[in-house]
Amino acid sequence: MSDVIHLLPDNVANQIAAGEVIQRPASVIKELVENSIDAGATSVKIIIKDAGRTLIQVIDNGKGMSETDARLCFDRHATSKISSAEDLFSLRTMGFRGEALPSISSISQLELRTKRAEDEVGTLVVINGGKIEKQESVACADGTSFSVKNIFYNVPARRKFLKSNTTEFSHIEKEFFRIALVNPNVEFELYHNDQIIYQMRQSSLKERIVAIYGKSINSQLLLIDVDSTLIKIGGYVGKPETAKKQNEHQYFFVNGRYMRHPYFHKAIMQAYERLIQPGTSPDYFIYFDIDPACIDVNIHPTKTEIKFESEQPIWSILMAGVKESLGKFNVVPSLDFEHGSDIFSDNGFFNSTNKTPVTSLNMEVDTSYNPFKTEGCGGAGYHYSKKTTPNVENWQALYDGFESEKTSKTDFPSYIPQESFDPANFVCPPAENEKLVMEGEENKSHYIQMRGKYIFTVMKSGLVCIDQHRAHVKILYEHYLKNLQQQKAASQQLMFPIMINVLESEAMLLDELMEDLSYLGFEVSNLGKGAFSINGIPSDCKESNAELYLRDLLNSFKEGGDLKENRKEQMALKLAETSAIKAGKMMSEEEMMNLVAQLFSLPSPDAIIDNRTVLTFFTQEEIEKKFK
Repeated sequence: MSDVIHLLPDNVANQIAAGEVIQRPASVIKELVENSIDAGATSVKIIIKDAGRTLIQVIDNGKGMSETDARLCFDRHATSKISSAEDLFSLRTMGFRGEALPSISSISQLELRTKRAEDEVGTLVVINGGKIEKQESVACADGTSFSVKNIFYNVPARRKFLKSNTTEFSHIEKEFFRIALVNPNVEFELYHNDQIIYQMRQSSLKERIVAIYGKSINSQLLLIDVDSTLIKIGGYVGKPETAKKQNEHQYFFVNGRYMRHPYFHKAIMQAYERLIQPGTSPDYFIYFDIDPACIDVNIHPTKTEIKFESEQPIWSILMAGVKESLGKFNVVPSLDFEHGSDIFSDNGFFNSTNKTPVTSLNMEVDTSYNPFKTEGCGGAGYHYSKKTTPNVENWQALYDGFESEKTSKTDFPSYIPQESFDPANFVCPPAENEKLVMEGEENKSHYIQMRGKYIFTVMKSGLVCIDQHRAHVKILYEHYLKNLQQQKAASQQLMFPIMINVLESEAMLLDELMEDLSYLGFEVSNLGKGAFSINGIPSDCKESNAELYLRDLLNSFKEGGDLKENRKEQMALKLAETSAIKAGKMMSEEEMMNLVAQLFSLPSPDAIIDNRTVLTFFTQEEIEKKFK
């Protein structure tokens, strides 16, 4: 029997390695730009077309490579960063394993132009699918230029799993930010389809953050600066009032490298405990500086997960540092005593602006006032009580109609007339839901709300418990989905348009959603450079929810949602969740009856929505078993 084990060809081994290192176009940009940073570049230009599918070009002014290095860098595990295993624990560079360039060249058509400052000419290397086709001397600028064309062209199974251009560009944008935020001393330019998207000059760290996320974030950042024998921690954290449900402004960096670390994230969340709403998280840009021997960066192919030797002490230092920043800058306002000489003087009180003496107050005291004397209204000290006496007759008339007005108002829209629902003769349309038919006239007014979250009511065969928030979500979802399918919706114009600023990837996504948003009732205008104005909103949507809905919608699609699949359903569900009444709202009996009526007017009121149960039914037999 012949041997069955054999060595894989280099190009096949590199393609397999590319499955871990190169997952999408954003991975190529990450590896190439990090190589540019390691080469000492102070200016990096990134040019992409079709979100990296067609072209990814990275041009830098780094130290370049010799003719020999230009060829050798594409061999697997060829690296200039380490020479022994011990070097892994003294790393200050981004790359070190020598896997990125062989992996990239094996799944694309690659062209390299590079030149050192001391060389007269540069070197051109052309590789197609891992095979070197050309190497020659050429005239080129100092530094290095990589052109990666048609990524995954020879691995069609991988190429077909790429998402839409909008989604892929959002991933590129995310990797670009991670590198730009930790290298403020480097100039970056990003071009997409021949248009410049981002242009960042050398700046301070805070200026770089503002350049990425806009001027509005400038006043929301609090400085953190901790220096201990174990670790140095610097950067910025956001004010508690800026916390969000889905927050992308959260970054950890260690020794100039981006990382994900859920354990340290919990330290920050604990520092914000009782300062932010449940379910929200704050902004933070945290930079660790630690001895490389105390961390291990070689535990993940993309090097975004890092193991720390002393995680628990660092956790405590981080939490204490964040708490100090919050307490120092954000918890209580400080009193300013710097200008005390302008307020106080040897001559008495003065106005701080014009130095005019302040006239003392003249107070008159009624010495005959007796607080225990009940003459008139308020005692003899109040002279008006002797002249007028309040008329307290017929005071009950002031409250006539008060309760009825209070209970007639609802905070949620009604899509069926309230008078059309009569629990005595209500019948749910589907035959399988006959058990949900309401009980007779004797239970007409039996609605009980529990803790502002659940509604109980009696039906033919037992008791039904309804989650009021989910029920309203389901009602609104069916309403919005119908508007999207029929391509019409009522809209209310805003007197003052709502201005929002988004990232470039979000602007691309919002443009794609614009038509469907109009069918929901939104009127949104693109003002350019990531600026949009909301001029109209759905008639049953609160103005304060409009921006929240759009941002939640963008985040949901950016986090892996596909615009081609169930787009209308996702948009309708997001708007319903944003607009629905929240748990904790106390409802009148009329409001509960109206909500239940709208729910049971749907074809399937007991059907779950987004894998969440809307109502549950307790039969009479189940209830009787509890008493046995």
